[in-house]
Amino acid sequence: MDPLHAPFDPVTVAVPFFVLTIILEIALTRFKAVKSHYETKDTMASLAMGLGSNVAGLLTGGVAVATTIWVWNHRVFDVPMTAIWAWVALFFLEDLTYYWFHRLSHERRFWWAAHVNHHSSQHYNLSTALRQTWTGGLAATWALWLPLAFLGFPPAMLAIQKGVSLVYQFWIHTEAIGRMPKWFEAVFNTPSHHRVHHARNPRYLDRNYAGILIVWDRMFGTFQPELDEEKPRYGIVKNLSNFNIIRVAFHEWGGIAKDLAGSRSLREVGGYLFGPPGWSPDGSRETSATLKAQWEASLEKPNRPDVAA
Repeated sequence: MDPLHAPFDPVTVAVPFFVLTIILEIALTRFKAVKSHYETKDTMASLAMGLGSNVAGLLTGGVAVATTIWVWNHRVFDVPMTAIWAWVALFFLEDLTYYWFHRLSHERRFWWAAHVNHHSSQHYNLSTALRQTWTGGLAATWALWLPLAFLGFPPAMLAIQKGVSLVYQFWIHTEAIGRMPKWFEAVFNTPSHHRVHHARNPRYLDRNYAGILIVWDRMFGTFQPELDEEKPRYGIVKNLSNFNIIRVAFHEWGGIAKDLAGSRSLREVGGYLFGPPGWSPDGSRETSATLKAQWEASLEKPNRPDVAA
């Protein structure tokens, strides 16, 4: 196998499956056979974002590919593409890398600006999975996978495994599936786990960053189960008012530019770029942490002696 060129792209192979299952979910929803919600403008925005993401990838992907090849050419080990152990090792290492990429994309504003569009739909269905970034390449999130190339995993292996992860994550964007068997829920990312991730309820914010394996969230303290008594509310903390795909793709970048223009110090520049989403110099804006704190305080209120039962 050519170590530089993948013999196939899992995402491209899966595209017909994506289309057919979205159509099937829409049909089953219309006949009330499954629990799901579709809105035409929202679905069209998701599909347009998916198409635009492919175009953006063609325009910016060359830098990522060239850099990955350069790093691999300076590798410390030779990892054979034909060895089963190599694919097993890559499965775990790539999935762990995805976890940290995903977590970074939520916890630091610069990378959140490239990821927020994926969370901007107020519905949760299979079409939401296609609402992908246009600016991830420019934000250089691909650099997090470079250590794997440095270890010796060929660029073709990395491309295939990253594609497998994306294909896996498609099916978990649905309300039509409740919970999987307990053993599966304990190990793998599932629709239930990922509904939590897409929810804007304070309890659910910034949880369940998994790609394929939910074990990373359990290990690093970011796991939150979906609770029957708290239905997920989808979207972002401040939802967009329309389905304009340019706004969907770039609104947070515009917000960053506006904040930087009003910055009065290097501290503010750094905070607006790399602080958590919602960071402000005086703490007047809402971040995930402050929203969670407010929610937790509201739960404690009835137990305070100065508050009537």
